[in-house]
Amino acid sequence: MVPATGAYVLTRDDKKTEADGKPATSSSAPAEEPAPAGSSPNPRAGGALQPVIPGWKVVTNTKYNVAYDVPPEWNVNDPGVSLYYDDEVKNDGKPVITMSGTATLKREWCTVDKDADGNLEKFSIADAGVKGAQGAKDTAQAATDNTGTWVWAGFAQKEPKGTVKVTDPKEFTTASGIKGHMVVATAPNVKKEHKCSTDGKAVGFAFRNAAGDFASFALITAAGVKEEVPTEVSDKILSSIRLTTG
Repeated sequence: MVPATGAYVLTRDDKKTEADGKPATSSSAPAEEPAPAGSSPNPRAGGALQPVIPGWKVVTNTKYNVAYDVPPEWNVNDPGVSLYYDDEVKNDGKPVITMSGTATLKREWCTVDKDADGNLEKFSIADAGVKGAQGAKDTAQAATDNTGTWVWAGFAQKEPKGTVKVTDPKEFTTASGIKGHMVVATAPNVKKEHKCSTDGKAVGFAFRNAAGDFASFALITAAGVKEEVPTEVSDKILSSIRLTTG
């Protein structure tokens, strides 16, 4: 397991940052820890790896040895940065779901001091990354479970049961030939607690990596706003997923 040199919370409400495995004290939305010395603020992860979509950026996940491309306006997070959502009910700072090999679109898309404590919370428009799916019986289950959990964690933890809707998994093959299943999960009509609150959506794709382990990619975006990541873009990102060497 690759140790996280920094992590920031993914949350519409409780996205956080951890450094060296320790949760941050603030429960704000995306706030990244400083990158390790010598790294750039927007590294092109993977060194020699080139994008398969011309003009896009490469994101690599060294834990599962996969890569994918994101549009040029996205920020490729440092390889040591993981993104996660807090448990909003327990409020104990512990992640309920985490991803690595991450990228973010408009990290400060919206800011609000929702707790009126003088600290602005920053909300991104979208985030993407990869996590494992140990315990899944197949890629259809892995895609359904992980993608649904991302939307629930980011947008619907305080909503009634059944708020999150997940499409039936369908077979999907990336441009490089990786086969698996993809789903779309949504959290519509959620309670808007502040100006940055939105409905949610996630597009997920689960597959096996070269080692035979289940892995699940997810792109989580605010929904129902003009900046929402369009389907044609998320489909292109999914199509770019490919295996890399360790």
